Amino acid sequence: MTTSLLVLGPLMRYVDETSASIWVETRTAARVLIRAGGRGWEARTFAVHGHHYALVELAGLEPGTVMPYTLEVNGSQVWPEPTSGFPPPMVTTLKPGKPLRMAFGSCRTSVPHDESGNRTHGVDSLRAYALGMASDSALAWPDLVAFLGDQVYADLTSEQMQQFIRARRDMTEPPGEELKDYEEYAHLYYLAWSDPANRWLLSTLPSAMIFDDHDIRDDWNSSLSWRTTMEATSWWHERIVAGLASYWVYQHLGNLSPQERAEDAIWQQITRHRGEAELDLSAELDRFAEQADKDPESYRWSFSRDFGDTRLIVVDSRAARNLKPEERALLDKVEMAWLDGRMRGGFRHLLVATSLPFLLPMGLHHVEAWDEAVSEGAWGKLAARAGEKLRQALDLEHWGAFQKSFQELAAVATEVADGKRGPAPDTVTFLSGDVHFSYVSEVERASGSRILQAVCSPIRNPLPRLMRSFSAVTSYGLAGSVGAAVAHSAKVPDPPFRWSSVKGPWFDNNLACLEVAPEGLKLWWQTGVVDDDDHLHPRLERVASFTVAARTAGEPARDER
Repeated sequence: MTTSLLVLGPLMRYVDETSASIWVETRTAARVLIRAGGRGWEARTFAVHGHHYALVELAGLEPGTVMPYTLEVNGSQVWPEPTSGFPPPMVTTLKPGKPLRMAFGSCRTSVPHDESGNRTHGVDSLRAYALGMASDSALAWPDLVAFLGDQVYADLTSEQMQQFIRARRDMTEPPGEELKDYEEYAHLYYLAWSDPANRWLLSTLPSAMIFDDHDIRDDWNSSLSWRTTMEATSWWHERIVAGLASYWVYQHLGNLSPQERAEDAIWQQITRHRGEAELDLSAELDRFAEQADKDPESYRWSFSRDFGDTRLIVVDSRAARNLKPEERALLDKVEMAWLDGRMRGGFRHLLVATSLPFLLPMGLHHVEAWDEAVSEGAWGKLAARAGEKLRQALDLEHWGAFQKSFQELAAVATEVADGKRGPAPDTVTFLSGDVHFSYVSEVERASGSRILQAVCSPIRNPLPRLMRSFSAVTSYGLAGSVGAAVAHSAKVPDPPFRWSSVKGPWFDNNLACLEVAPEGLKLWWQTGVVDDDDHLHPRLERVASFTVAARTAGEPARDER
């Protein structure tokens, strides 16, 4: 038995009641075989820029199946590793009628898990979660984990990543310490997913993913000015093509259901290939990525899934932007129409996962709305240049900085909550990350569904303490009224509703969990804690808990803590 044939994975990706998708990267062109329950499923690899990948679909499974599996590459078993010390990887299909249980979070840097790495970046909450799940068989497994952006940092690279870059090119030449091409993206994903504990967890726990800015570059698509500046560099074109091409391979492909994959033009090439030689998709995938960047309406990265009485909508809030000043929108018309079509009642809970918080703390929301107005000329050209510099320096480019899109989605969410798009759900809950602190906010409503914002950020990349104070000051307390006054000075319309914080903020590295329970929507946040300087074996500790009861109960949201 050898592990050299397997570079990365297996990753358990899309799973429903009767199928499961398992993704791998192999050392060479290969046939990949999954064995489980006395059956086998096989796929050939395809190549992208010298790397080899396969996605194996396990079809024809029974609902509620729980069974171990093994992975073979060219006839040799490579997973599980016999000396790993972790439980066998499992295939677990969804059980009809089972309420959804999921984990979520964003912003995870890939640095070592020793004392030095934990000192600079804190304990990896995902890894602590993996160790907790491996050591306690009584813990209930989620149905999936949703990674809501910044799975990798292409612009803020670790020393380990820089060593790889330094060995292949001159780092004094642009883009310096940042990623340049597909080969460097492939290594970055390897650093992110190769730790044994995380690798075991991801081989068993189904995952869904969406990008945010650092998957490509800080402030990605924040404004037309930002994009024009990037496109004028010598390196941006190669970077965006490599970033989107690698994202399709490493993250997006596994988000798709078997039916959605069958409709994907690139996947169709893979399934149609009958030649003896391995299919090389390098040129085709680069053309696709270039077109997806040039024309966002040509491809949709967002996706949606129903889990019984709960709908999960995962929204692309980066690539689908329209940056033309006269049409500026966080979601272009095609993307907004798709989201509008998925925003429906008839579910107990409607979950909208967007990497950027839809409901920022109100003070920060108003500041971003003001800055957008100023940057787009509300106070003249000189102020517009200053506003643009401020927008990029302080990352003022969330939903609040795209007022057209914010107002539009707020209206849609309100219609759902008021029962105008089918029976009103108990909650319309936005799940987000990005801001490097966690909190829960709720819209002030007297009737109808609760509208909430739950944020879990970061998984592993804490804010410096000075920035924590800045975030709190600009977000809470007097910041709300001061921010509103500033926004009014630039003639920004008021939001269609008010919201306030009901939990938080807290700044720990966290992984959040969510469960649909009889008493309501249960949420909790967990972090890793090191005892007795044992940095490689952190324990999992709950940071905060929150339960949201249906409004018909006549009670406010309850804090379990």
